[in-house]
Amino acid sequence: MNSIVFMIIAILPLRAKAFVLKETKWENLRVTWGIDPFNPNNFACMPKTEQEAMSDGWVKKSYCSAERHFVGMRYWKNQDPSVMLLYDIKGYIAGIQTGITKDVKTWSGEDYPFQQQSNAPFVDDGDLYIITAYFTDPGTISIVGRTESDFITHGIGNHLYIQNGILPTDVITAPTNESEVSSTGWTKGKCFRYMGVYYWYNLRVDMPCSDLFPAFLLYNEGKLSAFGWALQTNVAGTQRLEHLPTSTFSLLMKTVPSCLDYPGTVTSLHIYMNTRHSFNKC
Repeated sequence: MNSIVFMIIAILPLRAKAFVLKETKWENLRVTWGIDPFNPNNFACMPKTEQEAMSDGWVKKSYCSAERHFVGMRYWKNQDPSVMLLYDIKGYIAGIQTGITKDVKTWSGEDYPFQQQSNAPFVDDGDLYIITAYFTDPGTISIVGRTESDFITHGIGNHLYIQNGILPTDVITAPTNESEVSSTGWTKGKCFRYMGVYYWYNLRVDMPCSDLFPAFLLYNEGKLSAFGWALQTNVAGTQRLEHLPTSTFSLLMKTVPSCLDYPGTVTSLHIYMNTRHSFNKC
């Protein structure tokens, strides 16, 4: 087992074993998993309203009507594309994006993303390729948005939509309940303490790496509580993204595609929608 895993288990509080996750409302939005809970870059809380974002130094990058390939008012901080936040027309959080520059390569030296993933799920956006997820129906984000009552009731949202095409309505809808996953294309992986039960899309041993969908879902106590990106490349230059060896896949997948048996660095980003992320359990 990877030495990183031993470090994780050693430093996280054992009292979390006794905690039973009751939460179903997505009350919070945090990004970046890390072994040091005191590092301010780990499990960083994201602003849930446009007003909070502006107060925290986030800057508007584009408007709802300025783009064709996604919906929402897009904000970023320090011009860092690794985490970009989308707000609806009324200023409530509606989605999240990660952008990578067009000069990154895979472990074997190929251009990334793979050609097969161009425009689904990665979308060409000027000098970036972006991958997008929405927390509410993308068909309403730039038209009516959410009411204050909706925001109070559902928190950051009530469904997870991962964009898988050039149009915001081209989405894969993630099951909110783990019991519903078996009827979808998501494949159950392993459970990792303080993360949850992993699910990967259409996973198989003999698949080419170009078919590996760069997203995962995480369930805790049968509820969708987090998700994230898993990129087959080393994206440098940001503290938001996570970097782990490819051997980590064996800790998170029951079925590891043979193509992943390659020494390299995986760039990932965990995105948490539940408040008590540190108590996520198997």
